[in-house]
Amino acid sequence: MPLHVPPAPAPALRSVLTALGSPTAVREARTPSLLRAQGPVTPEFPLPVHVLDGVDASGVPATRLSGWRFLIRCGDRAVAAAETMLTPDGWAFSRFFEGPYIASTELALRQAEAMSQPHQPRLLSVPRLYMLTLWLHGDCTTDGATGRPAPADLLVPLAPAPPGIAAHRPHRVADLLPVLTHRVTPAPLLSSPA
Repeated sequence: MPLHVPPAPAPALRSVLTALGSPTAVREARTPSLLRAQGPVTPEFPLPVHVLDGVDASGVPATRLSGWRFLIRCGDRAVAAAETMLTPDGWAFSRFFEGPYIASTELALRQAEAMSQPHQPRLLSVPRLYMLTLWLHGDCTTDGATGRPAPADLLVPLAPAPPGIAAHRPHRVADLLPVLTHRVTPAPLLSSPA
């Protein structure tokens, strides 16, 4: 079943296209694979990037949109990614980057395409665990920039995942969120002996 990729804001896409057309932006990006790309490069798979700021006492996750990420494709594979951010003047190009999350995102998207249930793909970042997940939202009609993970949504940890969490294994939000919450909650301080 195909993924229902939400449309990125037009200014975000334009800012990425402008950056890709700028030799200065590409040269200063420190992305060797983008510099070595032979042939045209195109931004694909716009994914809204949400950040998990915490979970309230009732278990409801608090998230916020931090930007849009585009995989930059050259030929048959993604060679880099471009990220945009919201500024007071609107959506603006933020940076190009590469690394293990690029291939891991591509793999997770292919796995999601093979699922029988339709999903809207997003990214969910858990900064306190240095973790990024592909968030497969069950309601394909919603705006990708809004909402929070529903208990039945799926989270697919991307590699490298934190120790003890398997990468590329889909987890229901209701099952994985308590594990993440437990890991990011600081342990109570022990009192010192008298």
